[in-house]
Formats: sequence, C-alpha cells, structure tokens
Amino acid sequence: MRGAMELEPELLLQEARESVEAAQSYRRELGQRLQGLREARRQIKESASQTRDVLKQHFNDLKGTLGKLLDERLVTLLQEVDTIEQETIKPLDDCQKLIEHGVNTAEDLVQEGEIAILGGIGEQNEKLWNFTKKASHIQLDSLPEVPLLVDVPCLSAQLDDSILNIVKDHIFKHGTVASRPPVQIEELIEKPGGIIVRWCKVDDDFTAQDYRLQFRKCTSNHFEDVYVGSETEFIVLHIDPNVDYQFRVCARGDGRQEWSPWSVPQMGHSTLVPHEWTAGFEGYSLSSRRNIALRNDSESSGVLYSSAPTYFCGQTLTFRVETVGQPDRRDSIGVCAEKQNGYDSLQRDQAVCISTNGAVFVNGKEMTNQLPAVTSGSTVTFDIEAVTLGSTNNNEGGNFKLRVTISSNNREVVFDWLLEQSCCSLYFGCSFFYPGWKVLVF
Repeated sequence: MRGAMELEPELLLQEARESVEAAQSYRRELGQRLQGLREARRQIKESASQTRDVLKQHFNDLKGTLGKLLDERLVTLLQEVDTIEQETIKPLDDCQKLIEHGVNTAEDLVQEGEIAILGGIGEQNEKLWNFTKKASHIQLDSLPEVPLLVDVPCLSAQLDDSILNIVKDHIFKHGTVASRPPVQIEELIEKPGGIIVRWCKVDDDFTAQDYRLQFRKCTSNHFEDVYVGSETEFIVLHIDPNVDYQFRVCARGDGRQEWSPWSVPQMGHSTLVPHEWTAGFEGYSLSSRRNIALRNDSESSGVLYSSAPTYFCGQTLTFRVETVGQPDRRDSIGVCAEKQNGYDSLQRDQAVCISTNGAVFVNGKEMTNQLPAVTSGSTVTFDIEAVTLGSTNNNEGGNFKLRVTISSNNREVVFDWLLEQSCCSLYFGCSFFYPGWKVLVF
C-alpha cells in the first residue's frame, strides 16, 4: 500500500507533464491556424483592394477612350458637313456673281437709255443711235439658270438612338468579379537550373482552351510571360540557384478572347546547381548559360562532357534535342562515371548512352532493347537509382549497381548498370559526328 502511495505522485507528475506537452502542442497548432486565418484574411483584403483599383483604373481608361473616340467621330462628321457645304455653295457663288454682273449691266443700260429718250428727236439722234446699237449687242433675253431648292443639298444629321441601348447592354455586361480563379498552381519541382511548374483546374464548370504562365524574381516588380499553350506543365529554365521566384497562371475559356483572373502566386526556388557543358571544347558551340551545345562544322571529334559531375542518383536528367544533323551510329547522349579523353563516343566502359538511331549501350555493349530514333524535339531522360552498395557477385563484375531508366518518345528501357567503384555523382556527355545537332540539358 505504501509503495503504491509512493508511486502515485510520480504517475501524477508524469501525467501532468504529458498534459502540459499536449497543451503546448495544442497551442502551437492553434497558433498555426491563427496564422493561416491571418494569411487568408490578408489575401482577401489585398485582392479586394487590388480588384477595386483595377476596376477604377479600367473604367476611367474606358471613359477616356470612349470620350476620345466620340470626339474623333464628331470632328469627322463636322468635317463632312464643312466639305459638303463648301462644295455645293461654290456653284451658287459663281451664279450669284454672274447675276450681279447682269444686274449692274442692265442698270447702266437703263440709265443710259432714259437719258437718250429724254433728249427727244433731233439733236439727240446720235445718242439714241449709239444707245440702240449698244443695246443690240447685249443679250437682254439671256438669263442664267438658278437651281431649284429640291436640286440643292439640304444637310441633316442621321443619328441612330439605338446605339445608346446597344452600348448600355454592352456596358452592363462588361467585366465580372471572380471570387477565385479557375486554375491554380499545384506543384513546383526544382531542377538543375530550372523549376517544373504544374497547375490544374479548380473550377469544374470552366473549360480551358489555353493557359498562360508568368514568373518573376521576388525582387522584381514585373511578371514575364514564359508559356502560353494547352499543357498543364512547363519547365521554366534559366533559374538562378537559391533565388526565390514567384509563379502565377491564368486560363482562357473555350472560344473566349479574354484571360481569367490570375492564380494565387506561388513562390519557389532551386537549390540544385545548373547543368553546364564544358566550355572551350573544339567542335561544339555553347549558349551563354552553357546548357545548350551545338555541334559545329569543326572536323575535330570527341565527347563533350559536363563541366562537373552535377548529376546525382535519384534525380531526373533531361536532354532535349533542339535541332538535328545527319545521324551516325557512333553518336551518343548519356552519362558516365568519369571523363575519359581519347574516345569518340560514350559507347565505352563505365558509361551508358543512347545513340541517335535509338540503340542503347551499357559499358560499351549494345542492348537488345532499343528506343525510337532521336528526332528534332525529342526528349531523352535518364533516371538512375542506387540498387546495391559494396561488393556483388564476382560473376557479375563490378561492386556498385545502379538501376537505370532511359525514356524517349513515350518509350523506356530499364536495366542495371554495374560500375567498378561507387559514384555519388556522375558526368553527362554527348558526341555527334556531323554538324547541326543542338542539345539542351536540364
């Protein structure tokens, strides 16, 4: 009984400690949920504020544009009125001048004739004779033709009031406010020198025709377009290691021209060192980031290796063939345990590769299984995992076994690769005997 009494305080103390730990854990969980609520509240508030600013700016711009268009149309119509007025008034002005000249001539003739008549016959016979001679040379029966009112323009403005109803209908339907975008980013996967971005629809009623992906460094104020198309996955290259980037995506509905609202921006970065080809190797020209190699016209041959063993087991190494040249059975794209100069191809010991004709080589031996021939746009991937460490059966040779999967054009081959010694990192390389081959590695 006494032993139980002595044990009970220890049990109570233990139970009390467990209760304190549970309460602390509960408090932490509640604190995380409060933080999540604060972030959700901030997102609603900030997005609402941004949406108000966007709406105000858009409609202010729209009013300014509509006012400018209406002013331009008014100026055009007024110019048409001026042109018609000027062109149709000119003939009337010419006719008026002709009539006024006839009126002046007739008035002068009347005055001269009245003076000659008042002189009577006799001494004034010469004046009468001169007057009648002058009058006979003037065509007093020739009158200019004046157009009738029905034959001259009567300008008016033809204005269709129905445009107000049409504009009103369009304005009332213009713009929408969405509580959430129809598409969101679901995954960011780091790659050497790049990030794979995957997105998905979150609105089942929305039928997407195209997607638009943008990214920016977190230190930048402007997003850049990096992809527009129908795929739901894209690898963004030229990513600097250990630098934070933001990604966002939107969609365009089937048969629509406008884009949907942007997804919630997601932040990601890559800690993996970018893959680079070795610079200065005669026979190949490299891009500025050294991730693209082009076989040039140089007659020299050999294997172009990576600048360092940057491929690690468990990762996916991807080669994308941008352009092709004339194929040769000795061509190779693959990985190796170490650089070995003096070889024209990776079809050698301590290397695995695929030739441009689709043949697969392991430690210099061609496999029975083959892949499709490499063409422009082909993507070749290597996935390698460590299977065993240490010694293996002496009959198999080697003491380090790797499981290799090579995929190309929707087909793959899987095999074991035996190395003479363990390798935690591998080199990659390529060799082409004819110019024109361009390969991107990531």
